Amino acid sequence: MSAPTCHAQTGPYGDDLGIGEVIAPAPAITLDHGVAAYFQALCGDPSPLSLSAALSEAVTGSPVRLANAGLVLQIAIGQSTVATKIVIANLFYRDVTVHRQVHLGDTLTTHVTPTARAYTRDTGTGRRAKVLLSIETRDQHGRLVASLERLALLPLRSQDNLVEVGQIGAATPSRSLDDFVAAVPTDWDLSQIDRGPLPAAGFAAADPLRDSVSDALGLVRLTQNLAAAHRDPARGQQGRRLVYGGHVIALAQASLSRLVPAAVTILGWRSCDHLSPTFEDDLLGFEVELEDTVAVPGGAVAGMRVRGQTHRPGQDPVDVIDFRPVVLLASGCGGLYV
Repeated sequence: MSAPTCHAQTGPYGDDLGIGEVIAPAPAITLDHGVAAYFQALCGDPSPLSLSAALSEAVTGSPVRLANAGLVLQIAIGQSTVATKIVIANLFYRDVTVHRQVHLGDTLTTHVTPTARAYTRDTGTGRRAKVLLSIETRDQHGRLVASLERLALLPLRSQDNLVEVGQIGAATPSRSLDDFVAAVPTDWDLSQIDRGPLPAAGFAAADPLRDSVSDALGLVRLTQNLAAAHRDPARGQQGRRLVYGGHVIALAQASLSRLVPAAVTILGWRSCDHLSPTFEDDLLGFEVELEDTVAVPGGAVAGMRVRGQTHRPGQDPVDVIDFRPVVLLASGCGGLYV
């Protein structure tokens, strides 16, 4: 007698997911000091409020240190992989918003709802499913912390039974910054942060500090990411495990924090495109530029663009990420130079 199929290991496939049906969530995760410290060790982000308890309290008014918003989004994405254990690729992220900044000690739970799906084109090797996922992360009080949409590319259990439902659309890298102003905390005192003036219009800089991807499995496990491609070399590419895209994003965000010291926290992403695979020990270099700003009391909401390349011995650099985060900047004593 053949062994029964274990759904936890073999799915869900694109045609298994019920449109409009909330998927049973992953375990809730409490962002304690250990989680924060390990994330910091993986990415080295110098974002000031997530490093200094004293500065965090002075700005936010809470005696509990602020959690890095990048960590919050990586937890949300990791928990959302209950729908994408056998994902082939993520095609885009859309409408990524941090509605509420999180402090250490908060507990996050993420719910995932498939909202649309469609066949891919048949390239001669069979079609696959594009599934749009709506993702909401809430804290222990039920308050909305983050929301986003992911478009996942999944294999099909049957080539003939997929019912196409809904409209998938496209990512919107030009989303208005006005959409993010509501995510700016209104009770923070940004005057407590004096890290130089805001970047001038046309700001662009290459980070002189390149960084290597290390302990790629660490972020996968920390965020409860269940995608097999990030754990099993046989499920990755070129016989190698794929680095979780969130790891590249975390290093890109760290580069942004180094090059733009006025950056206070992430409010969301306009878009994020992973242009080619990244592997353990890849050496990454980043370039950061300012695209646009909207003034808010004490600073600005800024649309940034971070582009990254991997540098491998004996090969030309390869573009790996085009990331458009939206950032809260503090003008400090230097004035508003945007």
